[in-house]
Amino acid sequence: MTALRWYAGIALVLFGIVPTVMVALLVNGGRTPSSVGYLLLVGIPLVGAAAVFAVRGFLERDPEQAARRLHLSMALVAGADLILLGGNALLRMNA
Repeated sequence: MTALRWYAGIALVLFGIVPTVMVALLVNGGRTPSSVGYLLLVGIPLVGAAAVFAVRGFLERDPEQAARRLHLSMALVAGADLILLGGNALLRMNA
């Protein structure tokens, strides 16, 4: 269970927060099409929800509930990553 908590925390930081900040900086600097900013409207709430579920999973005493919340957190991070980075790549190819 301890390993799952480590992996969920690392996934949240490396695959959730860092790509979100990276895409936000690209949009803010004008180095990407302006429509990429709309991806942030979907990606940021997903990363926020992932952070909430990760914290709830860290604090949960029941191992099954904790595992369920940590898995959901990692799934939300994967979805946000797909939307932010995949959408950025697709919009850049079409621009």
